[in-house]
Amino acid sequence: MYSQKVMDHFQNPRNVGEMPDADAVGKAGSPTCGDILRLYLKFDNGRVAKASFKTFGCGAAIAASSVLTELALGKTAAELRRITNQNVADALGGLPPIKMHCSVLAEQALHSALEGR
Repeated sequence: MYSQKVMDHFQNPRNVGEMPDADAVGKAGSPTCGDILRLYLKFDNGRVAKASFKTFGCGAAIAASSVLTELALGKTAAELRRITNQNVADALGGLPPIKMHCSVLAEQALHSALEGR
């Protein structure tokens, strides 16, 4: 059902935790399943130097949050705005159709973090 990449990011999530000195914080929630994602970004010279997350949700939501932090590293705000939920799903080797909302959650949190940037 899940790709090896999804399982890896679920079992060994990257960049987990709050970031008190974040330059941007994005939040998103899914009323469908109750998943909640908080994304933290720290910029240096206009590029993401650090990214972290806290997620309350299923394995696919955790995996999508984890891979999003990896996709964000080194990118400018303009480049981040071009990241879509499909990019997140593709980076995970795909998601089952019933779990695509987890990649949407990641995109929404990213866009929330970029408001005003």
